[in-house]
This record gives sequence, C-alpha cells and structure tokens, in this order.
Amino acid sequence: MNTTVKRIDPNTLNLKEQVVAINRVTKVVKGGKNLSFSALVVIGDPSAKVVGYGVGKAKEVPSAIRKGIEAAKKNLRRVNSLESTIPHQVLGVFASSQVLLKPASPGTGVIAGGAVRAVITACGVPNVLTKSIGRRNPHNVVKATIVALEMLRDRNTVAEMRGLAVEKL
Repeated sequence: MNTTVKRIDPNTLNLKEQVVAINRVTKVVKGGKNLSFSALVVIGDPSAKVVGYGVGKAKEVPSAIRKGIEAAKKNLRRVNSLESTIPHQVLGVFASSQVLLKPASPGTGVIAGGAVRAVITACGVPNVLTKSIGRRNPHNVVKATIVALEMLRDRNTVAEMRGLAVEKL
C-alpha cells in the first residue's frame, strides 16, 4: 500500500459533521468515579469526496464532539468513486467488524445502517448497497468502512498497476 499519505487541508473544504456515537465512560479513582463522555464523529465533504473520523473525550458532550471534529480534520482521506456509485465491490475489515460495499444503480440511494451510513453520506456516494458483517461496534464499523473506501481503485490506477492499456480492462 502507499505509505505516504498527502495531508488534505480542511480549511479549503465545505465539511459536514455527523456524530455517530456518544458514550458515557467512567474512570474509577480513589475518591469514586470520574465521569466523562466519548464522542465518535465522522466529517466529510460530499462534493470533494473526502471523509475522516475522530474520537473526542471530555467532561461535557459538546466539548467531546468539538474535540472529535478537530481529530477528524487531521485524519481526512480522499475516496475514489464514480459519478453515482463506487467502481467495484469491496470488503473492508477492521478488528472483528467487516463492511461490504457494492455498487448500485442510479436511484437506489444509500442502503446502509447507522455508522456505515454516516461515513458513506459524508464522503458523498449517492448510490451504494452495504452490509455490516461481524461485530457492530460503531468505532470498528466506521474504521472498517473507511478501510473499504480506501481500497477502491479507479480504472487508470488499476491499468497502471497491471501495465495494461485502460481499454484492455
């Protein structure tokens, strides 16, 4: 895989954020329990086909969400997709969560559940079929979906990798 990832500048994009999961977490200390909130946030620009996720943790929910958005801005990725769907079927795996993405014909819409839907709509793919396989933990499902989206290749890069002309594919 490519090890050098070019940073995408979040200031030039029209980013939309979506909170996927908010979790109340506690830390047991000598004086009792310290309560805080963890927020999983997905951000993306549908027009630029860019998506990222981040996790923020704070004593209050709004500041946890804000921290999650800041973390997501540092973690943006570009997605290869066609005008109306994805170029080919792909299976993304992270831990024990698997996400299957299939191309869909125009007019189908985004057929996806919670965490997968947030990522797919954030990156701006209008028609896609998805299936979440294995564990449904939102953190791992979001990561598996982003792994799947990163595995998408357009015709030119595949032709270049195989050393063929684009017409031969």
